[in-house]
Amino acid sequence: MTEQKGSQDKDGWQGLKEVDRAIAENRLTAYTWMKTWADPWGRAAMVTVFTLLTAYVIFVIINDLIL
Repeated sequence: MTEQKGSQDKDGWQGLKEVDRAIAENRLTAYTWMKTWADPWGRAAMVTVFTLLTAYVIFVIINDLIL
């Protein structure tokens, strides 16, 4: 069983090496945010979501102060 595990670690999942390291170092969220920000569509989605959230918070604050 030890021989199988050694061969799997050496050969498989080379493409997920960075994600595995991010999980091991507990920085998966930072990795995900950086990868999303690097993608043009992901960046547009993040900016849109944060803009909508900010607009909603401003609306709630103004609505509570006026009414």
